[in-house]
Amino acid sequence: MKLLIVEDEVKTGEYLSKGLTEAGFVVDLADNGMTGYHYAMTTDYDLLVLDIMLPDINGWESVKLLRSAGKGMPILLLSALGTVEHRVKGLELGADDYLIKPFAFAELLARVRTLLRRGSVVMAESQFQVANLLLDVVTRRVTRSGVKITLTSKEFTLLEYFIRHSGEVLPRSLIASQVWDMNFDSDTNAIDVAVKRLRAKIDNDFEPKLIHTVRGVGYVLEAPDGE
Repeated sequence: MKLLIVEDEVKTGEYLSKGLTEAGFVVDLADNGMTGYHYAMTTDYDLLVLDIMLPDINGWESVKLLRSAGKGMPILLLSALGTVEHRVKGLELGADDYLIKPFAFAELLARVRTLLRRGSVVMAESQFQVANLLLDVVTRRVTRSGVKITLTSKEFTLLEYFIRHSGEVLPRSLIASQVWDMNFDSDTNAIDVAVKRLRAKIDNDFEPKLIHTVRGVGYVLEAPDGE
């Protein structure tokens, strides 16, 4: 497991880094908000331990920016600001936990392990794979055989719906109600056009073909047996 600590107090940062390393984690340490933000944006971390009162970019702003960028790793905020209002603000911005300074290292370690267990469950539920197609709900990233595929927001929603119901035959009326939140009009080919565009992006240049038409009914996303 790889962790990032962002802490501008040198002794505290070194203490946390040493303790978490001895606990078996791989640890990177940044001593200001800008460096921490750069690390978090360019490296995949399993958890971020983030002080609030930082030079350059404070913890509040870092959480907001990282969540806006689609970074879904658990974030544990550290701060001497211990009012209910401060804790609520951190959680509302997207942090997962809030630990008030001073704290015992044993408590921090327990919280880190709890967040990592929780994060592994969330990650398992947010990443889907059918054959060589991968979809990540948190980062909204789609790849096929390692090739990144760029989708519109509606195309992503449609693909997510297909992949969550992989192997199920989905009537056009159900797709319309679940993806477009509208009643299906048999006189319109909007669903067929949308599926055709999605198929062009994820199927035309790849094997095996995953989106199949079920004549008179709708569509199904599934891989051939053995894929």
